[in-house]
Amino acid sequence: MDRALELGINFFDTADVYGNGLSEQRLGRVLGSRRKDVVVATKVGWFRGTAEHYFQPLHIRHQLEQSLANLRTDYVDIYYFHHTEFGPWRDEAVEVMRRLKEEGKVRFIGQSGYEVDPLCEMIEVLDPDVIQSRAHIMDTRMIESGSRLAKMMLERDIGFVAFSPMAQGLLLNKFRPEKPPSFGAGDNRSGSNWFTAEFLARLAPVMDRVEQRFGGGLEDLLRVSLQYLLGHPAVSCVIPGFRSVNQVELDLAPAGKPLDKDDLAWIRGQFKDLKMD
Repeated sequence: MDRALELGINFFDTADVYGNGLSEQRLGRVLGSRRKDVVVATKVGWFRGTAEHYFQPLHIRHQLEQSLANLRTDYVDIYYFHHTEFGPWRDEAVEVMRRLKEEGKVRFIGQSGYEVDPLCEMIEVLDPDVIQSRAHIMDTRMIESGSRLAKMMLERDIGFVAFSPMAQGLLLNKFRPEKPPSFGAGDNRSGSNWFTAEFLARLAPVMDRVEQRFGGGLEDLLRVSLQYLLGHPAVSCVIPGFRSVNQVELDLAPAGKPLDKDDLAWIRGQFKDLKMD
């Protein structure tokens, strides 16, 4: 994180449930006096504790106060509802989130989710400032110009934050059909059809052509993955993960190296039969 800050990263995304608070705690400890120089986003919705529901209003307040303590701050720049499963608490949850913004504890309201229609519905109800969802070359249903969600975001000037921009490593050509990966218990890639020999056999020749056009280094493939998303008008930023200084530096290598229209069109054509929608 120190290296990321040195290199100009000014946006960190976390959640109360990541490491059961440990992610927020570490981020708060590292930022220290630099808190004012960055945008911090966190979320509520997957840790229920003793509450009846994740989005019970009192629970949202409790979780925000705990997140503020963990982050060593008195406000969160973006506070997300972590999903769209509100149960009977939607209207009350929306109201308490607006109150938290009025109180200055939340600067911008966010909505995270995984499907287009529920996110569009929440835009109508919540009018969020930011949407966060998965997006990568093989899953652009949220951000394509013809998407209902993309249209709503552009009309309302809502930012879109893209997670999983490298498709969990698939777009870095890390996995090959002749040796499909095996993941441990608890890894959300375990059992996914995306990592089977059958899917990887379809992906491999496409990735080989990508390497021929753009280069086969990690920096080259990261540039293709990240800049392809940033080439969409709906996308405000991407949030690749990192576990080491080397990964931070690799994530930043594509900065300032956008893809031109011909490159974007070529990539779109290569992956058109590999959509994960």
